[in-house]
Amino acid sequence: MSLLITDECINCDVCEPECPNAAIYPGEVVYEIDSSLCTECVGHYDEPQCIEVCPIDCILIDPDNNETKEQLTEKFKQITGQ
Repeated sequence: MSLLITDECINCDVCEPECPNAAIYPGEVVYEIDSSLCTECVGHYDEPQCIEVCPIDCILIDPDNNETKEQLTEKFKQITGQ
């Protein structure tokens, strides 16, 4: 499951530097998450760091990108070369 930033985002800039995979980037209106890079921090942390730091709770599981923990782990391995 990739994560999704909703249009409630206030562009506060706290989530982008917390992403270990550089999946978060400024979109045209609000920050966005590249689902091909998002592992929900699997392989790096126990919890998604962007969700932990978001002051308005606008980061949710993307219902259009449903992935198992095993798939996220494989994605982590591909991204990091481990």
